Amino acid sequence: MSNEESRNSLADQAAAWVPPWQRPTPPGKTDDDPPHQEDLETETPPEGPEVSKIPQDPAGAAAEAEDLGDAVPLEGPRASKIAQDGDVGDAAGADSDAADANGGVAGEGAAGRVPKKQPAARRRVVVAPEPAPELDDAELRGALEAILLVVDEPVAEATLAEVLEQPPARVGAMLDQIAAGYTASGYGFELRRAAGGWRLYTRPEYAGYVERFVLEGQSVRLTQAALETLAVVAYKQPVTRSRISAIRGVNCDGVIRTLVTRGLVEECGSEPESGAFLYRTTTLFLEKLGLNTVDELPPLAPFLPDDVEELSDATR
Repeated sequence: MSNEESRNSLADQAAAWVPPWQRPTPPGKTDDDPPHQEDLETETPPEGPEVSKIPQDPAGAAAEAEDLGDAVPLEGPRASKIAQDGDVGDAAGADSDAADANGGVAGEGAAGRVPKKQPAARRRVVVAPEPAPELDDAELRGALEAILLVVDEPVAEATLAEVLEQPPARVGAMLDQIAAGYTASGYGFELRRAAGGWRLYTRPEYAGYVERFVLEGQSVRLTQAALETLAVVAYKQPVTRSRISAIRGVNCDGVIRTLVTRGLVEECGSEPESGAFLYRTTTLFLEKLGLNTVDELPPLAPFLPDDVEELSDATR
């Protein structure tokens, strides 16, 4: 067979070919029967205007929609009928679920539903510490005396009240009572307020005996120059070193360094005009002298000459 005859034969076959969906149904075969294998092999998806010629089967589509259930939305009277028939069971199930969620109340709709009670928020309970037991007067007095015997510096009322866990007002009143009792009984020591706190001191009338006991065989700790310089600082504070030297008439730089080292004098800023350091006495100074403030220092007027101001101005 030549090539031309072969092409004519293929053209005739293509012209005579009929798609499977347009072929007449053979006798004894229905549309529901599965297609033969040869039909599937030769069947090709339609293109172009042939798509619109595919016969529609509303009955088959509806049956498939019923099998799929809610997966395929339906339209038209068929869909409304299915919705009416199926909504009865769904509504009953929804009411049952709503009744379980709302504590057994069902059939009242969204407006009548009772919301489920939420658990109450946890509240943090703060337990207040138990108050310290109140000491009686005898025990409080004994505790204060025991502490005051071992302290090496004046102790404030607030510190004693914190240690004993008692009100500061009660501790202060008991300290005053103890001090008055020592004085009335004539003890060789007394309880005195000094440097912002309380401490036991020997009485002035027994100072000679104490001095002999402490200083026997020992040298005086401060020289005369140191004592004079310390007195100038105590009465003129805050004061510069040049002012101290002018009052004493000698250079006192070395003495000032000694007093600072002993903790009796300290720096307290500088003079605005000259920038020189200012010096003042410390708490240790008040403690050693048994004073509460520098205002308790004895007046110097009885010991000064009448022309002290003129002498002071002349040395400037």
